Amino acid sequence: MNVIDTDVAPSYHFEDLEVGMAASHAKVITEADIVNFADISGDTNPLHLDDTYAETTMFKGRIAHGMLSAGLISAIFGTKMPGPGCVYVSQTLNFRAPVRIGDKVVARVEVKELIEPKGRAVFACTCKVGETTVIEGEAVILVPKRGSPHG
Repeated sequence: MNVIDTDVAPSYHFEDLEVGMAASHAKVITEADIVNFADISGDTNPLHLDDTYAETTMFKGRIAHGMLSAGLISAIFGTKMPGPGCVYVSQTLNFRAPVRIGDKVVARVEVKELIEPKGRAVFACTCKVGETTVIEGEAVILVPKRGSPHG
């Protein structure tokens, strides 16, 4: 199985993809990431930003926005596999566990199915902190074919 985990990878055409191919991207979540995400998204839920408030919740402390971690999945699609030119069609996300400041999140996508007539690829998506799955889901991506305007 081909796993891409470098910072820069070639752009894949639909014809290059095979079921089982995978790519990953890792990031340590920082205080600045959470504050910046809150600013960009407008999601200022105190669960993410206020220690005192967050300590009263079921999480007993601040957690990162789920969509911040999910964004690492998007980073893989746009930069590693398939890479530039691909277009998100859909994404399901199931949030399984919290992510905290200092956690290293490893996002991974794997080709599950190729839909030839439409040039779409279905990917299994996960984000993990250590052995704990924090997000799982599935994405459908439109992947340029060779000879297409962006292929």
